[in-house]
Amino acid sequence: MTKNNFQLYLVTDEAACLGRDFFWVVEEAVRGGVTMVQLREKALPTRAFIDRAKRLKDLLASYNVPLIINDRVDVALAADADGVHVGQSDMPVDTLIKLLPPGKIIGLSAENKDNVREAEQWNLSYLAVSPLFATPSKTDTETPWGMEGLQWVKQNSRHPLVVIGGLNDQNTKEAIENGAEGIAVISAICSAPSPKTAAETLKSIISKLNLTTPDNK
Repeated sequence: MTKNNFQLYLVTDEAACLGRDFFWVVEEAVRGGVTMVQLREKALPTRAFIDRAKRLKDLLASYNVPLIINDRVDVALAADADGVHVGQSDMPVDTLIKLLPPGKIIGLSAENKDNVREAEQWNLSYLAVSPLFATPSKTDTETPWGMEGLQWVKQNSRHPLVVIGGLNDQNTKEAIENGAEGIAVISAICSAPSPKTAAETLKSIISKLNLTTPDNK
């Protein structure tokens, strides 16, 4: 597991695919440079969620791209996903760590300073600074962090930082320069006319900022 995995992190959303085939959108995004994929399904029944996770795991394996499951540790275990991401209202991190096999990726959302401070007690794979900017994809979160907030998190967290919420080709450079190891996006790729081209554009911006040195942190 390296920081390179966090550079361009796709969070899936079927509605954001605008009626196009879900797996086609994800594969195009990976071909364009996406380095990690989170399967986020709030409405699917458990069996359908597991089936989708297994199919996506097989697709991503050929590209050596990790699959992260949002919230559902049972689905992650059933599909042998590479890790789990949880938010502040999901399964407690202590419990998640006990349930997951060693070596799995564990990501946690941080929506305020107390979340960041609390996260220092856990050996997380990454901390998701959420949301960086206001976005229609995440309406149940607290006040956006903004760049000053991101700088504060960088100074007060020992974890690699991923930013999510309103990221696009206009603000990615600024986010990386202010402390993010990578960006997580939904609509910027899923809703783009060409998911591959959108991913290539974002990956190029990140790569130019010299984030290509492996780091096992």
